[in-house]
Amino acid sequence: MRASLASCWRVPDSSRREAGTQAGLCRAAAMTVQTRAELRKEREKTGLFWWSGQLASWFALFVVLALIAVMIVIPKLGGATAYTVLTGSMRPEFPPGSLIVVRPADTEEIRIGDVVTYQLKSGEPEVVTHRVAAVSSTLSGETQFTLRGDANNTDDDPVRPEQIRGKLWYSMPLLGFINSAISGQQRTWLTWAAAGGLLAYSMIMFAGAWRENQRKERT
Repeated sequence: MRASLASCWRVPDSSRREAGTQAGLCRAAAMTVQTRAELRKEREKTGLFWWSGQLASWFALFVVLALIAVMIVIPKLGGATAYTVLTGSMRPEFPPGSLIVVRPADTEEIRIGDVVTYQLKSGEPEVVTHRVAAVSSTLSGETQFTLRGDANNTDDDPVRPEQIRGKLWYSMPLLGFINSAISGQQRTWLTWAAAGGLLAYSMIMFAGAWRENQRKERT
């Protein structure tokens, strides 16, 4: 026996028993409609599009956080510096646009084959990243390094220890373009924005789970 919601608004003109029966049917109909609505909502939360949206949002968040970690957070924590490869002198391993992260190293630990970044002139900001081709000493006993780009046919001018900025820690292809596009202040803002976004997303997920738990307890 069925009762529609529309019939719940009719004033019964029969006996109390019939009125009670009608009221019970109205409540059952209302509960059925509510249950169907909840079932539809649950199906929407577990459907293909819902899961696709969830996976896409988590993937986008992961990518953004990974980029910020690789370009900003990890170098900062490790006392390293991120540089962008601008020329093809280190092809094929480090083509233009590569991100290279250089960490300070004791010059006594630098060996032939290491990739190092050095200042063209001591104390000036312009740097070059090449591979160590030889390590030698001057007549006065001072260590000097001979470097060469992997794609070059000639060696660089001899490099003194004070010119060395550090040794290659890790590198990532193409990320150098992004690294060159953001300034120091923008790096700080991006770090705080990523942290805030992650916190906000976590709070939203927690609030959604709490509401869902409260709804289940009421039912």
